[in-house]
Amino acid sequence: MAGITKFLEQKKLAVVGVSRSEKKFSNKLYKVLKSKGYQLSAVNPYTDRIDGEACFANIQSLPQQVNGVVIVVPPNQTEQVVKDAFAAGINHIWLQQGAESKGAIDFCKKNGINVIHNHCILMFAEPSLPHKCHRYVWKALGKLPK
Repeated sequence: MAGITKFLEQKKLAVVGVSRSEKKFSNKLYKVLKSKGYQLSAVNPYTDRIDGEACFANIQSLPQQVNGVVIVVPPNQTEQVVKDAFAAGINHIWLQQGAESKGAIDFCKKNGINVIHNHCILMFAEPSLPHKCHRYVWKALGKLPK
């Protein structure tokens, strides 16, 4: 749980893989984190605006330093995103469920990166009711990190 707490203390985050479609989970995740007070930078190479704000093609093109990255891309893209984040000096990475790859996780561990995986960030970042319920169930089943 210490790694999760440390990640959530980072207030300047990039969300890599945020969708243009408001119906997609990554777009909803972006909006929820924004509403929780996180300073977000959206990363998606296929658009220049997300939710009315600038969107950037990759981590290298961000105009300001971020302290953490939430990755919401297909697993075959995740390891490269992790390497780009590491090259940019980012040491806190959250691999949203469905984005995990063994190569990315191994790279993080080898390089001392605080990596969170197998957990939805919305269960921990001041969760709303549905995520509070999900978190309660995970705790009851012993799946919540200690």
